[in-house]
Amino acid sequence: MTKKHIEECVRDSLETYFRDLRGTEPSAMYDMMQRVVERPLLEVVMKHAEGNQSRAADWLGINRNTLRRKLLDHRLIK
Repeated sequence: MTKKHIEECVRDSLETYFRDLRGTEPSAMYDMMQRVVERPLLEVVMKHAEGNQSRAADWLGINRNTLRRKLLDHRLIK
């Protein structure tokens, strides 16, 4: 799957979201998108990194402490 394909999937999902709103104005979309994308991103990356937080942080391009905080925020670790 390429970056372009992921962008198309997000675009299609957003079009569906607006269609489902049936004219109702959305709010706080940026925060909503960040929440709904971040958790599955962390889950999948951690799975492929076999739970190795340092490796996952490298793949994500973030600091390991930032990754740990995000994992805690999403209750993906204790």
